[in-house]
Amino acid sequence: MSKAAKPLAGLRVLDFGHTIMGPCAGHVMADLGADVIKIESVEGDPTRRLPGFASGFFATFNRNKRSVAVDLKSEAGRAIVHRLVKDADVVLENFGPGTIERLDCGWETLSAVNPRLIFLTMKGFLAGPYEHRGALDEVVQMQSGLAYMTGPPGRPLRAGAPIVDILGGVFGVVAALAALRERDVTGRGQRVSSSLFESAVFLLASMMAGSAVTGQPMPPMPARKSAWGVYDVFNARGGQVFIGITNDPQWHRFCDAFGFKDWRDAPHMQGNARRCDAREWLLPELQQRLDPFDMGDILERCEAANIPFARVGRPDELAADPHLAAGGLLNVALGALGGGVEVGLPALPLEFGDDRVRPGLETQPPRLGEHTRAILAASGYSAQEIEAFATAGVIAR
Repeated sequence: MSKAAKPLAGLRVLDFGHTIMGPCAGHVMADLGADVIKIESVEGDPTRRLPGFASGFFATFNRNKRSVAVDLKSEAGRAIVHRLVKDADVVLENFGPGTIERLDCGWETLSAVNPRLIFLTMKGFLAGPYEHRGALDEVVQMQSGLAYMTGPPGRPLRAGAPIVDILGGVFGVVAALAALRERDVTGRGQRVSSSLFESAVFLLASMMAGSAVTGQPMPPMPARKSAWGVYDVFNARGGQVFIGITNDPQWHRFCDAFGFKDWRDAPHMQGNARRCDAREWLLPELQQRLDPFDMGDILERCEAANIPFARVGRPDELAADPHLAAGGLLNVALGALGGGVEVGLPALPLEFGDDRVRPGLETQPPRLGEHTRAILAASGYSAQEIEAFATAGVIAR
């Protein structure tokens, strides 16, 4: 893959997404080279105006896209979208159940305009008794048991990132690409779906299987007996560090690196099972032995010993991470709420080819309606028609 020839180059996507799940799907396809046209209301995607920690939503999920701002509640606005659909390969949306149909832009309508269209709809639930319900990331984390598994007993806790929204969007891309491959064979499009609830449940499949095998409910992660003797977070001067030791060679290298000769070959410390049995006293003792070391020394020794480890970090520190800075960050403009600031945000976690090229940043997140006039002109509208739309409020000026 190169900037001149991206994997999805030549595909056109109309992105009706809002908040996270829908825009995330469009974001993935845009980074992979598709021409993604974000269809916004004339007021704009609400995430353009969200305050606080949500103020980064729009910039994060809308780079490499073009923006068309159109009033879908007007007949003229819907006619504009129907014309754009004629040249589209994929339409994606994550409105509440029934909304896209009420706007006369549902599957039945748009597939009649373009029989080759792939229509990706992302909802709270797939087909079944709950399909009429709306949902949120946090709702399905609670309903699926993901929050139960994350927090301590009696205190369900949602994950610290919108992981279900993002996973639902990525699964939507998988469905759309699979349908495009099928279209290569059949010549016809189809409706495909992804969802929040089923995506959350997919994350819990191994816990479901484990409970079936043991006949016991899976305990929440903070209450679960670890499968490894040393697999925990330890305090250090300057922060905290996670250390995970899963076999005897790692244990021996760890003890050598820190000078724990009395532990290295002690019979009662050999084998992960024995170390698990010793956790009650082993972990407090290990913490005491690590107390004299500062964070940098612990990290250097763990790396030299080639054992799994990590400094416990924060999201605001990631832009300075040397590994990400080596090629995993893209300088994205944060827009109006960011005061013109650019920040290093992660590229897609993918590499292509022997030269290991990453998807890049071609265009910054678009201004509201930035590309409306150019896209309408390319679709055959005259300058006079476009100006009339703007005057009537059908498109944003």
